[in-house]
Amino acid sequence: MEKYEFISNTPEATENFSYRLAERLRSGDVITLEGDLGAGKTTFTKGLAKGLGITRTVNSPTFTIIKEYHGRIPLYHMDVYRLEHSSDEDLGFDEYFEGDGVTVVEWAHLIEDRLPKDRFTIRIEHQGDTKRKITVMPIGERYQHLCEELFGE
Repeated sequence: MEKYEFISNTPEATENFSYRLAERLRSGDVITLEGDLGAGKTTFTKGLAKGLGITRTVNSPTFTIIKEYHGRIPLYHMDVYRLEHSSDEDLGFDEYFEGDGVTVVEWAHLIEDRLPKDRFTIRIEHQGDTKRKITVMPIGERYQHLCEELFGE
C-alpha cells in the first residue's frame, strides 16, 4: 500500500490540508482517522467540514458516537472509541458508509471488521507541540487517484 505524508506545523495547516481534501470528496467516501488523544483528529475533521461548506461548529462526538453535519454534502463524524468493549452494537454503520455523505471515523481500528474495503486511512502523529505528521494511505483506486491529485499540487 502506497503512503503519502504531509508535515503540518500548525493546527491551521492541518485544517487547510483537510479542506483541500474535502473539495475533492463525494458522497460515499470514507475516511478513517487514527492517532493519540490530542493528535489533531478533530482539527482535521474541522477542516473537512469547512471544505464541505459546513458552517456549524464541529467537535468530537466522543459521548454521542455519531454527529451529523449538513453542507455541500453531509458529513457523518464518528468517534467509536467508547465501542471498544461493545463492538457488536449495531449503530447502522453500513447506512452511513453507503449513504449520501462523507463518513469520518475516529479510532476506526476498533470497528475494522465493519469498515468498507475501499477508504482513506489517515494517521496523525505528534512531532512536537504543534507539529504533526499526517500519513495518508489510500485503499482502493478512487482513493489512490485522490491522493495523486492532492499531493501532486
